[in-house]
Amino acid sequence: MSSRYEGRRVIVTGAGSGIGQAVAVRLLAEGARLVAADVNESGLAAMVDAVPAEQRDRLRTLTLDISDQDAVRAATTQAHEFLGGLDVLVNAAGILRAAHTHDMPLEAWNKVIGVNLTGTFLMIQANLPALVESGHGVIVNFSSTAAFGSNPYMAAYSASKAGVNALTHSIALEYVKKGLRAVNIVPGGISTGITSGLELPADADWTLMARLPGWIEGGALGKPEDIAGVVAMAASDDGRYMTGTELRVDGGALM
Repeated sequence: MSSRYEGRRVIVTGAGSGIGQAVAVRLLAEGARLVAADVNESGLAAMVDAVPAEQRDRLRTLTLDISDQDAVRAATTQAHEFLGGLDVLVNAAGILRAAHTHDMPLEAWNKVIGVNLTGTFLMIQANLPALVESGHGVIVNFSSTAAFGSNPYMAAYSASKAGVNALTHSIALEYVKKGLRAVNIVPGGISTGITSGLELPADADWTLMARLPGWIEGGALGKPEDIAGVVAMAASDDGRYMTGTELRVDGGALM
């Protein structure tokens, strides 16, 4: 494994499972000093267990609801105390709630927007000063193919990810002269808790979902590790000429 992250200070949200956990494990393996955050405390404990013992002195975990502004500010302070600053922020935390749009409760809509979009904003806002101070700060956000294609029963999720996409472009331009980069990762169907636990309406028309899986390996879902490798490249110096753009990793779903 390369050491592209030797000396780099990293925060990863959503690190208790799925893509976030895979990203945290990968960046630690490449030498990062890292804070793993998630609302799921037991998931964070499992993430620590997945890390070799010799890497754990470079790892701290924080239980965090990213939609809570006060919690984000407090967690950011704790993270920076451990890290001594910040070079990379990976906003991988996210949720999905499926429903007929005409039936979706406002509470569910607000929850999805609050975590996926507002939570990403709050993490960026709290960490921007440290990222700018580093001189080579990188923000990696997670959009989705749902922001570019049509995902039935997922209006809130699609809207939140389209918002993240636009937010990333705005941040990238606003801070480009300060040495900050911001990129979007756009996963397609990846085997995570979100996909395995997805509950569609009982009368969902599955023919509307037929085009969503990718074409690689006969339409099989990708693995979190498939995304982690892309993040590791994009947030390292290998991605230094990349900002304000998307990296789509979807097995060809949107070809």
